[in-house]
Amino acid sequence: MRALIIEDDAVVAAHVAGLLVGRGFATEIVADGAEGLRRAAARPHDLVVTDRMLPGLEGLDVIARLRDLGVTTPVMVVSALGLAGDRVDGLERGADDYLAKPFSDDEFLARVHALLRRARPEPHPEVILVGDIEIRVKARTVHRSGRHVALSPKEFELLRCLAEHAGRFVPRSLLLERVWKLRFDPQTNVVDVHVSRLRGKIDEGFEGSVIRSARGEGYMLAADEP
Repeated sequence: MRALIIEDDAVVAAHVAGLLVGRGFATEIVADGAEGLRRAAARPHDLVVTDRMLPGLEGLDVIARLRDLGVTTPVMVVSALGLAGDRVDGLERGADDYLAKPFSDDEFLARVHALLRRARPEPHPEVILVGDIEIRVKARTVHRSGRHVALSPKEFELLRCLAEHAGRFVPRSLLLERVWKLRFDPQTNVVDVHVSRLRGKIDEGFEGSVIRSARGEGYMLAADEP
């Protein structure tokens, strides 16, 4: 496996590289964000680990540009900017995980393994139907009663997760893990905000809402009429 480490602190970079080499990775280190972007886009990697505060190009800008280029390599941010808002920003910009410095070696490696497990392709249906909602997974399109519903990538993943559990309440923890690849609760209302936006789009022109909520249980995509 091949890992790219984008980190301008030589001590941290060497430490991360040592941890990954010990788990069978071939690693390369760059200290500049722009160069990191070039290398990540030029050749395939199994993992990218990046800091945020980098010369040349900020770490989150590196990730956003990679995603714009269609690069789906799992990316972990390792940064001294570790507040809840910082982590949410990172996940919203396309990071798959976010670890604050200083970090535990065991936690870092556990998160790497979790990222690699999630990166393995899983079989899924091409079309998910729930009531009058049609979700085309490969095309990443949504229609309700034949009308196209334009969703952001996060809104699409949120609806898809709810549709895969239609008729059952999905807890916030599962939504955070599936949609934001987050195995902890950042103590923000990121889920609620996205559900509200999704409701506004999926329910436009219809009475009631197909997405229901219950305190302490999460959200549910109703399989029956609202």
